[in-house]
Parts: sequence; structure tokens; C-alpha cells
Amino acid sequence: MAARVEQLLDANAEPGAELWRARDFARVVAGQRSSGIATGFADLDAALFERGWPRAGLMELLSDAAGLGELRLLTPALVMLSATENRWIAWVDPPFVPYAPALEAAGIDLGKLLLIRPEGEREAVWALEQALKTGACSAALGWLPEAGLDFSTLRRLAIAARQGGAWATLFRPAHAARRASGAELRLRLSPLPPLPPLPSERLHVEIVKRPGGWPLAGIEVGFAEPSDAAMLAREEPTPAQAACGGASE
Repeated sequence: MAARVEQLLDANAEPGAELWRARDFARVVAGQRSSGIATGFADLDAALFERGWPRAGLMELLSDAAGLGELRLLTPALVMLSATENRWIAWVDPPFVPYAPALEAAGIDLGKLLLIRPEGEREAVWALEQALKTGACSAALGWLPEAGLDFSTLRRLAIAARQGGAWATLFRPAHAARRASGAELRLRLSPLPPLPPLPSERLHVEIVKRPGGWPLAGIEVGFAEPSDAAMLAREEPTPAQAACGGASE
């Protein structure tokens, strides 16, 4: 298989191979709950088992439409990883081309970003799995066709994330919450109206599944600009990408 892989901006930047290694996942197993990647939202950190996103594991963001704020929810952690880790952050088949100026303005180091364009459904799963288990990526974001995401595939991706010490995120439609998943963390997202007089957008976060706790609803997070749409170039999605949740508006 030969997925098209692009570095987003700086073709000369090459994270050192000597640092492409698995992270210490044993700390999580031992119950040290402070080992996660800080989300940037205190209420959300307090509700998560690792006090943040999993450093080595698979999570899902579930929503009825793309562009509700899912990228802004991840941005503080992506900024931190791009500044502190000498490993790639992979984007596997996003529905739009990431817009470099907006990502850079948000504080993400473009020299750490890779854009992977698979040629088909099976290759998309393969590309994400390879990005995770090699240890070359601190994080990988995946927009994969739902048809290929059965429980065994999701379990395989979760194991690959642990092997490579990578934080893996899948963007899936909200109805996927009714299906069993090998992801250790699953969040359902829905928009909330802004609170006047502030124009910032808000997001309701429901934890559908988490280690060490029951499902939990009622978490609210707020964002300033840029919007998700500003982070993505205007380009029509392929049919396979549209099936993963559609285009940002």
C-alpha cells in the first residue's frame, strides 16, 4: 500500500528518529491518573481517568455533523505536543485540507504535521494503524469510513496506539455510539448557543465511555476563534469522507 503522505509546510523538518519510541503506558495501568495530555479545559480534565487525553490509547469524538468545534477541542493538546514532542502529528484523510496559516496562528508547529491521503477504505485503516504503532507519531487524527470500523478493527487500532505511545483520535458520527467499540474513551459532542455578550462558541461534551468511571454528561467548554472551518481549506470532500460525517460549514 502506498498512501500519499505530505508534510504540511516545511519539507526539511524531520523529527529525530532517536526519539521515535513508545511512551511509558505502564503508569496508566498502575493508576497514576495525572499522566494524560492536558485538554486545556479544567472541567474536562477533572472528569477523565488520566486527567487529560490518553497519551497512549484510542478515543472517539462522536457528533451529528463535522465542524461543531471538535478541532478546537483538541487544539490546546496539539499545540503542547507540537512544542514538546519531537514526533509527528498525523492527519489521516481529513474531509478538508488543513489550512496551514490558521493552524500556525493557533500555535501548532507546522513542521510536526503530516497529511496522509489513503487511496481507499482499507488503506485508510492501514495508514492510521502504521502511524500509531511505529512510535513515530505523538498523535494521529483519523477520519475513516464507518463501514470499515468494526469492533476488531477498532481494537487493533487501540493496541497500535498503546504500542507506539500515541494519542489516537477518530472522528465518527453520533449514531456510532450505539455500536460497541474498542476505544477506551468516547465523547459525544453537540453545540451550545453562545452566552451574550460574548461571541465565543460553546460545546456540550458527554462522556459515553471512559476508563475508571461511569458515563457522564453536562460538561461545557467554550472556544474563541478561529473556528473549525477556518482551520480547513475549502475543498469538497470525497464520497468516502462525506460518509464519515460530511463537510465543515
